Amino acid sequence: MPTIAIVGAGPGLGLSVGRVFGEQGYEVALIARTTSTLDELVARLAEDGVAAAGYPADIMDRPSLVGAFKEIAANHEPVEVLEYSPAPRGPQPGLVLAGPLDVSVANVQPHIDFYVHGAITATGQVLPDMIERGTGTLLYTTGPSSVAPSAALGNVGIACAALRNWVLNLHDALAGKGVYAAHVSLSVDAEQADPDRLAPYYWQIHSRGEGSEHLLSEVLRAGRRSDPET
Repeated sequence: MPTIAIVGAGPGLGLSVGRVFGEQGYEVALIARTTSTLDELVARLAEDGVAAAGYPADIMDRPSLVGAFKEIAANHEPVEVLEYSPAPRGPQPGLVLAGPLDVSVANVQPHIDFYVHGAITATGQVLPDMIERGTGTLLYTTGPSSVAPSAALGNVGIACAALRNWVLNLHDALAGKGVYAAHVSLSVDAEQADPDRLAPYYWQIHSRGEGSEHLLSEVLRAGRRSDPET
């Protein structure tokens, strides 16, 4: 049974993506900070007949993230899909918002650690095996500031744009190796949409393996079904 690893799993998008891939025959490995969150997600997926397991790790603590992937490797088939979609839930040390005039090294660095260093660390745990097997999908989700600058997210946008830049380059570098990488941008409206409406798009993106970037926009909030923009 193939495995999807969802980094930054929560009761919204992470749960819905896990359910969609589980219905397609995947085991779901969930990574989040707290055991209580993971236990709840595993129980909810079990109610839907989805095999899932939780692995606690803090994205800001890279050794713990590496450790979680080692446990996943010991308990599951190789990770076929990595879905990286961290989103701060409640206050986290250092993750503050700053406008362009207030951006500093001190308030940018935690976001770089959260979005960029976390993604690079997670990817490093699965990409070598994917390349060796010649198969795999890497999906990275950010908010709108990665694509469209927002004054309110002056420091967050720097980190998200850096992640997007790396993923687009990663997509090109993996061409011909059987491994697919793509960036998924959620607009403000899309973030307000029902995650159960968003999640099937992730399956479409993975199964088609086309395009380096997918923008999920207000069409979802409006309740209309459409292929993701590429």
